[in-house]
Amino acid sequence: MAETNGMELAAYYQHIQEEAQLRTLEHAERWSTAVLNTIGLYVDKGTRKALAAALPDELSDDLLKKFWLAHFRDEEMTKEDFLERVGRRAGNTDIQFAAVPTTAVFRNIKTFIDDDVNKQVADSLAPAVSELWQGA
Repeated sequence: MAETNGMELAAYYQHIQEEAQLRTLEHAERWSTAVLNTIGLYVDKGTRKALAAALPDELSDDLLKKFWLAHFRDEEMTKEDFLERVGRRAGNTDIQFAAVPTTAVFRNIKTFIDDDVNKQVADSLAPAVSELWQGA
């Protein structure tokens, strides 16, 4: 797992809070966790491991700690379905609002990863969700 100091992680949450116009750092942490939990369910195992290895320990734990025993990736998932699932995990069901913090989390996750992992994540996600990832 990638090593980072607390200041880098604090800056990560601060950037999410500012970009998504969230009220508190706790909200930014909640959205980060929700996005990472959801991504972890919808990328393949190799991509999940590569992304986890590139992220700080706290973030990789969020990525890896959710699983379903009989889960099959939805390769036709729409952007709206993804945002709805992220929103539910974060405690907000407004899909239009969910797009803002989700995009902020995607953008800030990319600061920890290299181009190869970025491409691997984009290729592993459903096409509509991959567009959201690439546009962040």
